[in-house]
Amino acid sequence: MVSIDIPAELADLDSTLRNIEAVLDLDAKRAQIADLETEAARPDLWDDPESAQQVTSRLSRLQSEVRGAEGIRQRLDDISVLLELAEAEDDADTQAEVVSELAAVRQQIGDLEIRTLLSGEYDERDALITIRAEAGGVDAADWAEMLQRMYLRWAENNGYKTDIYETSYAEEAGIKSTTFAVHAPFAYGTLSVEQGTHRLVRISPFDNQGRRQTSFAGVEVVPVLEQSEAVDIPEDEIRVDVYRSSGPGGQGVNTTDSAVRITHLPTGIVVSCQNERSQIQNRATAMAVLQAKLLERQRQEEQAKIDALKGDGGNSWGNQMRSYVIHPYQMVKDLRTDYEVGNPQAVFDGDIDGFLQAGIKWRKERETASAD
Repeated sequence: MVSIDIPAELADLDSTLRNIEAVLDLDAKRAQIADLETEAARPDLWDDPESAQQVTSRLSRLQSEVRGAEGIRQRLDDISVLLELAEAEDDADTQAEVVSELAAVRQQIGDLEIRTLLSGEYDERDALITIRAEAGGVDAADWAEMLQRMYLRWAENNGYKTDIYETSYAEEAGIKSTTFAVHAPFAYGTLSVEQGTHRLVRISPFDNQGRRQTSFAGVEVVPVLEQSEAVDIPEDEIRVDVYRSSGPGGQGVNTTDSAVRITHLPTGIVVSCQNERSQIQNRATAMAVLQAKLLERQRQEEQAKIDALKGDGGNSWGNQMRSYVIHPYQMVKDLRTDYEVGNPQAVFDGDIDGFLQAGIKWRKERETASAD
């Protein structure tokens, strides 16, 4: 006997989905898709590759968003039909299938509801993530590599493409820093709540006395820019160095000096790229990363001025934001939202959706409160 009121659950999910559909304004998106499809069909579209890329990218994202919402609506409608069949035939197996489908659709609707909270200017963009080892010596370098793996596994679990642009390996273990891109709809809006300092507490595997060690790593998230948004950077404001790419333990990745490091002299921002064979390609990618970071820095400075005028006191949420404890107990806790889980290994394996959703809701609440 099923203990939940299935018809009431269906009605509740239907109401929630209707509210989400209204916020997403699917009719308006369908109209935009029709316009973009007309534009994409123009014979001369690719005469301007930059404009063509923007059109096709925007079209693909809108189509994906609409198809996703329509798919959930269809699945919810199918459950109603399945329920009628189960009741008509008094079939316990079919009723169990209804309960299973309800749970799956409830999760999908919850995910879609979170998506409606991502309304920032750059939220729908791909994300550039930079991770740096901070205090903690070799443990911090190892921790930075663990975080890189965590985000790459999260992307893999969701079927998202990633590109690792540069990884600087530490001498003993782990990494000094890494920069990689996550290519997915709303990747920036979703992952931007991960920005800040991540703290790990564990028995150090590098301490022969088996002492507990606290180590830190910083995560920076910026949106990938469109070509038309490129920031103008004078040549005399940058220093370009080329070097030979290397892997763990100094192993050479390329046999030529193709890796590129660009230093922005006025700000001290340093970016590198070594994932391409061509020095020219690596320089172009590194410049794109630098432009994205400079634009994000400008946005943060403008926001800081607004916060100062509002009397925010500079209490940015982007400082120490999450603790991962393996010893003396097992827990991962977000210090902003108080969301926590007792299975750190699952988190290290990329199960971070609960943290992402809690972070997005928390940020939206702060923005709403700040606007009042």
